[in-house]
Amino acid sequence: MTAHIEAASPHVMPTYGRVPIALERGQGCRVWDVNGKEYLDALGGIAVNTLGHNHPKLVPALQAQIAQLIHVSNYYHVPGQETLAQMLTERSAMTNVFFCNTGLEANEAAIKIARKYGVDKGIEKPEIVVYDHAFHGRSIATMSATANPKVRNGFGALLGGFNRVSPNDYEALVEATEGNPNIVAIMMEPIQGEGGLHPMRVDYLQKVRALCDAKGWLLIMDEVQAGMGRTGKWFAHQWAGITPDVMTLAKGLGSGVPVGAVVAHKAAAQVLTAGNHGSTFGGNPLAMRAGVETIRIMEEDGLLAHATEVGDYLKQQLQAALGGIEGFVEVRGQGLMIGVELTKPCGALIGQAAEAGLLLSVTSDTVIRLVPPLIISKQEADEVVARLKPLVQTVLAA
Repeated sequence: MTAHIEAASPHVMPTYGRVPIALERGQGCRVWDVNGKEYLDALGGIAVNTLGHNHPKLVPALQAQIAQLIHVSNYYHVPGQETLAQMLTERSAMTNVFFCNTGLEANEAAIKIARKYGVDKGIEKPEIVVYDHAFHGRSIATMSATANPKVRNGFGALLGGFNRVSPNDYEALVEATEGNPNIVAIMMEPIQGEGGLHPMRVDYLQKVRALCDAKGWLLIMDEVQAGMGRTGKWFAHQWAGITPDVMTLAKGLGSGVPVGAVVAHKAAAQVLTAGNHGSTFGGNPLAMRAGVETIRIMEEDGLLAHATEVGDYLKQQLQAALGGIEGFVEVRGQGLMIGVELTKPCGALIGQAAEAGLLLSVTSDTVIRLVPPLIISKQEADEVVARLKPLVQTVLAA
């Protein structure tokens, strides 16, 4: 019997423009809807399902944890927090971690760290440098740091204290901050996910790190989407050989279980003390087990090297398949964080791809985003290309 999928749920707020399918189960890089239709998942829950679906090592570990403890208050020590914090600090060469639930919360905490860092130094109105095309979340503070007018508009006056500059333009950064005594931090995504899969250049990242060192500013890296092995290193900024003062994580950290984290270093690690910040659900035993097992399995299965190998292969195949199509601009990205830019808006591709059995997303109106589970095979990468090519041809011919 075929189930009818309503275009809208009458008791759920209409905050999403949903494709009219309802997914029921998954295995590896494939999912099935309630009607039994199969889809190849090149979206990974928007870079969340690191290990794919129903992973044979992850699921038993989470089942075991659920049978022990799911949640306890942060009034008490949660041993899994120290385990996961140590794993993250060892892989980042940083020192301390605060746990929350989402990327928005991690970025909110990072903004609080930067502002308090400035206030503690006697700066009454601290300011943070942010970037054109950036996306940091949808709370009032993170929305204020975000560039996209579609996200920002309609909510009245936003939070001040954010100075916006162009990505990869070091001279513009210096000019925008010169002589401003209120700057306390620079906040950026090493690869702008929602902003169209635009990477910060290695030399730019290195110059910004040096500038922050010289000025005594914090360097905040929003690794919510690019982190956790997606680019082939644990964190995308590591390709530039730098270490930030604050790094935010979420999405792939728990492979589907909500986990967010703020990783800090040096002075930034000592800013927040008891009573300054907190989270009811942050760092609960289930979330910590998900993070610990995700990292353990990634290392056991060599997924960082796999992300590089299959990501390079997928980009090559996309370039070969789409390169001759009029209206195709380029393939860019790193590892399994890939953008395909077209000359035309292509938001309709989300629904059209689903009809063709492929899950993907579109960012910045004209960029197809592919962020599949890190377990995707080369054969499945070939399937992505085969299903995507005719869709691109159709949308560009329209």
